[in-house]
Amino acid sequence: MDALSWIYAVLVGALCLLGLHRYVHLARFLRLSRREPLVPPMPTELPVVTVQLPVFNERDVVARLVDAAALLDWPPERLHLQLLDDSTDDTAACAQGALHRARARGPSVELIQRRDRAGFKAGALAHGLDSARGDLVAIFDADFVPPRDFLRQLVPHFADPAVGMVQARWGHLNAEESALTRAQALMLDAHFRLEHLGRNRAGAWFNFNGTAGIWRRQAIEAAGGWAGDTLTEDLDLSYRAQAAGWHFVYRDDVVVPAELPATLAAFRAQQSRWAKGSVETLRKLWRRVLRAPVPPWVRAEAFQHLGANLAWPLALGVAVLMPAVALTSGGSTLRHLLLDLPAFVLATASHAAFFAAAPLAGDVATPSRAGWRRLADLPAAVLLGIGMSVNQSRAVCEALLGRRSAFVRTPKQGAGAGSYRVARAEGVPLEGLLCLWHLVGLGGALALENYGSLPFLALFAGGFGWVAVARERRAVLPDTAPAEALAK
Repeated sequence: MDALSWIYAVLVGALCLLGLHRYVHLARFLRLSRREPLVPPMPTELPVVTVQLPVFNERDVVARLVDAAALLDWPPERLHLQLLDDSTDDTAACAQGALHRARARGPSVELIQRRDRAGFKAGALAHGLDSARGDLVAIFDADFVPPRDFLRQLVPHFADPAVGMVQARWGHLNAEESALTRAQALMLDAHFRLEHLGRNRAGAWFNFNGTAGIWRRQAIEAAGGWAGDTLTEDLDLSYRAQAAGWHFVYRDDVVVPAELPATLAAFRAQQSRWAKGSVETLRKLWRRVLRAPVPPWVRAEAFQHLGANLAWPLALGVAVLMPAVALTSGGSTLRHLLLDLPAFVLATASHAAFFAAAPLAGDVATPSRAGWRRLADLPAAVLLGIGMSVNQSRAVCEALLGRRSAFVRTPKQGAGAGSYRVARAEGVPLEGLLCLWHLVGLGGALALENYGSLPFLALFAGGFGWVAVARERRAVLPDTAPAEALAK
């Protein structure tokens, strides 16, 4: 093989190792998923619970959020609701009716507004904690709709004094809206069902997902409190708390439905924040994880979890080199055996198996869709993952270079079209250029009878093409809907 093929082989080899780890996740899930969660009995005296609802410009969903929180099945005298509103629009005014209804039900209700967004969501949560009542704090983002029995399902776990956080699974309010939302639902279900459930049942670390969970206040404070120096304040606090010795619990059978981003622009902003924040957290906490008093395999899993997004630049490198390698290597049998076959089995097929496992195992988040039918969304999930490699690689590289950026919230739609959208990126989309480059490679590989490369070139061309086309579409919104800059 020539030098270009060797570089390509190294990148593919690294992705194959990561794909092998996905199979480890899958095997762990299959081994541990059927264990029933051990739920302690409800304490005789119910604890006081503060429910924090952090919002920023959420006029479309804030009333639904407050109403759902007020309906939680918990004694009103032991329920404290905090609407943490950092908004610059009329969110507070839109929430007034729901706040009035909540107070009429009996719980203590606070509307807490700050003069600035210092620390973004982390700053709002920390500010609210100053006046929180009791030792337990439940958190719900603006687009979540907690079920009435949420507290009764999760609170009993805190009978164990070592438990610092309990996380529920995310469900989906709008999974059937489009191919984009169906693909996201499949990807998120795999993340929660395979990663969270498998990690938690095996004794590895996992993270609070920023919402749909309950924290013990003592765990937050013992870990150093909420910090706004990364874009993933939830991941940051989770790892600091677990490194300090607190145990986490994941309840896969408790589902809290929420909105999925309805447009590619919103999805890109969300995924960029998550990818960049995870690498920022890795840079911040790697020494603490290395010194944590846990078995070596737990530390190794923690580093893999925090560094998972480092795979995006590798995937982008493979995407850039793939057509060139296909055009210069001809129909080499050796190349096919050394590169194409392992790449399919370990890198590509591992993604497909990862996404497919959750619906095949049964998914109560979307009971109207049978597991076999949800497999029809598998190609879209794989294509979306490929197409997002440019966006995600940019976020990872910014984090590695230490370039800070503001917390960009994901616009919500509620029952209508939504009042906000993420501003459309300007300029020629790199995804479109990469799509054309892979189409050139596809034609050349056909001419050279390099058939082993055709499936990969077609997959990458389709993924980049989908993202490039969707990237240029504007959401259907009222003419007065403002666009939020990506650096808000």
